[in-house]
Amino acid sequence: MTESGYGQFCPVAMAAEVLCTRWTLVMLSEMLSGSTRFNEIRRGVPRMSPALLSKRLKELEEWGLIERTEKKDAEGGEYHLTPAALELEPIITALGNWSQRWVDSELTLQNLDAQLLMWNVRRKLSPDPMPKRKTVVQIIFPELAQNKRNYWLIVSPGQDVDLCSIDPGFDVNLFVSADLKAMTSAFIGPSTLDAEIAADRILLTGDNEVSGQFKKWFVQSRYAAAARCRAAE
Repeated sequence: MTESGYGQFCPVAMAAEVLCTRWTLVMLSEMLSGSTRFNEIRRGVPRMSPALLSKRLKELEEWGLIERTEKKDAEGGEYHLTPAALELEPIITALGNWSQRWVDSELTLQNLDAQLLMWNVRRKLSPDPMPKRKTVVQIIFPELAQNKRNYWLIVSPGQDVDLCSIDPGFDVNLFVSADLKAMTSAFIGPSTLDAEIAADRILLTGDNEVSGQFKKWFVQSRYAAAARCRAAE
């Protein structure tokens, strides 16, 4: 038991001692979404210091929730969830859905973070149909400072979607100029991409075919359905 533990035999209290330290559930959620490398996890929790992330990873390993494996062909190792951690997935999903249903969406949308948003948009982007050639979509958040407003999504046939915050130097097929709050709302579910485009809070400029594809590729957060249910009540 930690010094700040509850000192109770109650199973809920014991679980809280393991899971309710700062950032732990957010880290597990990021890893359940597929991140296995230190820098990948860090991109999913950008406000967490590298030192604290390293500490929490060691704690999760001690608790038997993750296992670290070395990669012979790459620098550093990977972190993989154990069966004990995988069993938490429906609990973490339920927490996210609960938040969408009961936490005021306006409060949620006060916590805007373009870097985190684009990391999640990239992960959920589903290029179907897959383009026959490399396709570059530049996302622009005009209200942000010049060095924080531009992101590039690069979709190459047969490869994962890449995300760049520095100009990769490729020709851009589609420009997406968006209000950050509108794009966040469209992703997490209070709104939709089509609704924000119709309201002129998100503007698509460029290749018409790529514009239509992007609307299909853009997939909302896994918690968006709960937000839609709340809006319908």
